[in-house]
Amino acid sequence: MNHNIPVYLLSGFLGSGKTTLLKNLLQYEKKSGRKPAVLMNEAGKVSIDSEEVDRDVPLAELLDGCICCTIQDKLESQLQQLLFDGGFDTLIIETTGVAHPVEVVDSVLSPLFADRFEFKGILTTVDVMQWESRENLSVQALQLLREQIRFSSLVLLNKIDLISESRIPFILNELQSITSSKILMTQHAKINFAELESISTVDYDGASNIRADKELNLNVLVHTFSNPVERTLFEDWMRKVSSTVYRMKGFVPFKNEKYPSLVQYSYGMPLYFEQDMKMPPNFVVIGENLNVEQISKELERLEL
Repeated sequence: MNHNIPVYLLSGFLGSGKTTLLKNLLQYEKKSGRKPAVLMNEAGKVSIDSEEVDRDVPLAELLDGCICCTIQDKLESQLQQLLFDGGFDTLIIETTGVAHPVEVVDSVLSPLFADRFEFKGILTTVDVMQWESRENLSVQALQLLREQIRFSSLVLLNKIDLISESRIPFILNELQSITSSKILMTQHAKINFAELESISTVDYDGASNIRADKELNLNVLVHTFSNPVERTLFEDWMRKVSSTVYRMKGFVPFKNEKYPSLVQYSYGMPLYFEQDMKMPPNFVVIGENLNVEQISKELERLEL
């Protein structure tokens, strides 16, 4: 009887809904009587999404780099530490949005862990709006997005409530030309997790060697607010931000509000979530070929 720990890898481009899928999967695992653990990768030097993970869930974090390239050696070290600490039944790895999932799979399938882990497959979220506007991506970013879809065991076409129903068949046809895996249409990354019982790994031969630190000219800016900002001015700034900004997230202190609000931005759409406690006012901006110095100055001006 196989007692190896099941491992799921969450993939998908920046802002496609991986963390929402993670939260849903954690709830499912707990309801099923299993204790999950999480290994989370963030491209920036600070952690934002880890606040979404309950305190009772074992959590390992890899910051300031991509586990598929620049900090792959640290991934094996964190996996070893999780196994040493023990106390979990399932491992969920959430990659950063610019990670090539196959590179991460290689570490999970390392001989170091062959007798401890059972790799179940890659779950990939695809933002339907981002797919529709994919011509705005660089050639390298689009290739990475296609690879994330191609090597998935299950694809979630997410945020379908934001698009006309008449477009969905065309989009499904486009995705089915890339992957033979099952495609689910979702809102807020909600699925019937019984689907996981039938997924399997795919053939990873032919994966390209796209590296976030080389092929993608990726920039990550972490801004820490020292003073509160006017919400309307902040919203105006987001509307004018460069189209090469793929993702923004963090806790923004707005004037006349008790606690910083969680702001999530992807593909021109900002979302705000009020908090009931004081969170560190860190804000992360991720994109390609960004003028980091200019963006930093713009954010500083908002605080004046």
